[in-house]
Amino acid sequence: MNKKWYNMFVSVDQASGGEAEAGKSPADQVASAAQAVSDIAASIPQVTRFSGPVGTPTSFEEIYKSAEILPPQHGYTIMKVAEMLQSEHIRGLPAEVRRSSVLVALEAAGVKIQEVIEDAVKRDRALDTYERVLEKSLHETEAAKAEENRKTQAEMERMVAEYRSRIQANEDAVAKEKERFYGWRLQKQQEEKKIADAVGYFVSENPITTSGSPAPPPPPKT
Repeated sequence: MNKKWYNMFVSVDQASGGEAEAGKSPADQVASAAQAVSDIAASIPQVTRFSGPVGTPTSFEEIYKSAEILPPQHGYTIMKVAEMLQSEHIRGLPAEVRRSSVLVALEAAGVKIQEVIEDAVKRDRALDTYERVLEKSLHETEAAKAEENRKTQAEMERMVAEYRSRIQANEDAVAKEKERFYGWRLQKQQEEKKIADAVGYFVSENPITTSGSPAPPPPPKT
């Protein structure tokens, strides 16, 4: 196992919830205790099944409830033991003393340490399973939003191209009208000059108006 929270309860003199086994070396006793914990963990499914949705993911109690991890009749869960270990009466004491104090309290209440460890493993695996649920939801949301962004980007580019096309069409229409107008103005100037020249033979002051300068050429198309 890669989680060593159970070390608080596994020691040379605590092989399987009772006294040290006679005739075994300290190393054998530790191995036996570790094997007992391993057996408890092996008896619990790796993947937790949830009975319903969790409305508040930050509420671990709601996750445990959905995983159907209910407090035992005696009330001693791993969370209760964690509170006991942090009690102001023993939290400043050495770890071995704290461990022994909790074990004495559990024994007085008729609670086996194996039950507490089993509760701890269930909660841990419920949290691990729910983490995978949340991670899967995250990946699905990420993929869905990425696809939505791709479609939005494509739609935006299509709309930009359409608006650019409309702007270009308007500019082309204006350029065409300018070209037509300035072409007409040039012809008008020529016509006025012809009229003015003819009238000039008969009057001292020519009443015919002519444009003073040629029309500017239309701007180049963009």
